[in-house]
Amino acid sequence: MTDKELIMQRKSVRTYDGNSLSEEDKKSITDYMPQCTNPYVIPVEYRVLDANEYGLTSPVIAGGVTYIAGKLRRMPHSEEAFGYSFEKLLLYASSLGLGSVMIGGTMNREAFEKAMELGSDEVMPCVSPLGHAADKRSVKEMLMRKGIRADSRLKANELFFMDSFDRPVTETEEGELKDAYEMVRWAPSAVNKQPWRLVRTGERIHFYEKKSKGYTDSTGFDMQKIDMGIALYHFELGAKATGYSPVFEINEPDLIHPADTEYIATYVLK
Repeated sequence: MTDKELIMQRKSVRTYDGNSLSEEDKKSITDYMPQCTNPYVIPVEYRVLDANEYGLTSPVIAGGVTYIAGKLRRMPHSEEAFGYSFEKLLLYASSLGLGSVMIGGTMNREAFEKAMELGSDEVMPCVSPLGHAADKRSVKEMLMRKGIRADSRLKANELFFMDSFDRPVTETEEGELKDAYEMVRWAPSAVNKQPWRLVRTGERIHFYEKKSKGYTDSTGFDMQKIDMGIALYHFELGAKATGYSPVFEINEPDLIHPADTEYIATYVLK
């Protein structure tokens, strides 16, 4: 299965069959963790957690008995680094036939942070249940998916631009990046807000975050930047599948952008 096929068929899972991970799956996930690096070169530590052992719960999850969580030092770009790295791990879990969904707030955070032995200079941005989906979604999950329009995405011309934010990309201009753009378009995001906006100038693809209210805490930690890290990873996968060797850089271009957007990073197409 290609990365695009994996991304397009993947669904967030909030209703599980109540079984723990097999030892084989747990070992596969654990062995893969060291490969979940990120372009910011910020280390992320992951742990597979037994819900019953640590008293882990989430009001939006049914039947989940295994979770995976990650922690890292709080520093500039830690949100983007975490999103990129965690998405890499969860996509790998999907390739094993396992369901997951990133949870940032609806959980008993104190219990999770205790299980992760969180240090004073560390942050645990998100966790995810990990396991096999139940045969039928819970009523709560179905209502939640309907409320956030989980199976819908903004149109390409609302997300991707050519040379400036005043010029939405056309189907012709998408060209060889069409699959990469589509993989970004279908990336998961908190409450399906889809905060990514991409502007192409020559061989550079600049990523911007379109901010929504209520996603930045009192310390300045921005949950939507986690979504931006996910988008970066999806674009990189798509660009590589097209034959590019995208080079990551942080070098803000001289572009006029809307007041509610913030520059994040750039990929140079090589």
